[in-house]
Amino acid sequence: MNIVVGALVTLGVTAVTITAMLLVRRRAPAGSYFTDGDRASGVFGVLATGFSVLLGFIIFLAFQSYDQARAGAETEAVVLAQQVQTAQFLPADSRDTLTGQLVCYARAVVDVEWAQMQDGTLGDAFNPWGVELFTTIHAVDPQTYPEQSAYDRWLDQTADREQARIDRVHGAEGLIPLPLWLVLFVISGVIFVYVLFFADSAEGVVTQGLLMGSVTVVITLLLLLLAFFDHPHGHQVGKLQPVAMERTLRTIDAELAEVGLTLDLPCDESGRPR
Repeated sequence: MNIVVGALVTLGVTAVTITAMLLVRRRAPAGSYFTDGDRASGVFGVLATGFSVLLGFIIFLAFQSYDQARAGAETEAVVLAQQVQTAQFLPADSRDTLTGQLVCYARAVVDVEWAQMQDGTLGDAFNPWGVELFTTIHAVDPQTYPEQSAYDRWLDQTADREQARIDRVHGAEGLIPLPLWLVLFVISGVIFVYVLFFADSAEGVVTQGLLMGSVTVVITLLLLLLAFFDHPHGHQVGKLQPVAMERTLRTIDAELAEVGLTLDLPCDESGRPR
């Protein structure tokens, strides 16, 4: 959901609730439906506080997951760039193959996996180039000390890259379970109905509209913020984008051009096998 849609949703929901408040106000008694306003305000304070604490805690946890996915994407891109360098110290018969497969891995992340994460269709799918990399490195037989050291380093970097990928994709299908969404919407509905009982025919239209509108705007914006963190990947403002991996691809291309290494890549520009 982008900013424009969020703003329209907020305005629409606020307009509906204010309209409902003004309609109820027409037949409301002077002083509201509550005979004891202080006690009613106290009960409303309990409702609002409980809801805000619950929602704030959930948003905090959702933001942690959002930040974990962001950090995972950064780490994955950095480790992949390091693996390109490590590959240059491996035996010559596998060096170019591994480098090309790493480039294809990065392209698949940018053009294939990111779209699947945005749509929530990634599921348990894995990057096919991860399998190709494993198959290639499994056949490597390091002989010299530099090759053996590079081989050990490659295995460590592979583990780091795979863990970073898990962090990147863990929130792709949504972080907030359906029962929790239902609870939040039910509590929001309870608060809306409760505020309607503060309708007061003796109060001005603007005052009554502000009473309902301010509550509605706050709750709606918090729920929209939670929905934003629930699906962190995308191309809207603030969503996680493959910036780090795109930067890594540019860095790899520049490094390969600098050393004069030309690769026959086994994939197209989108990282799909030829």
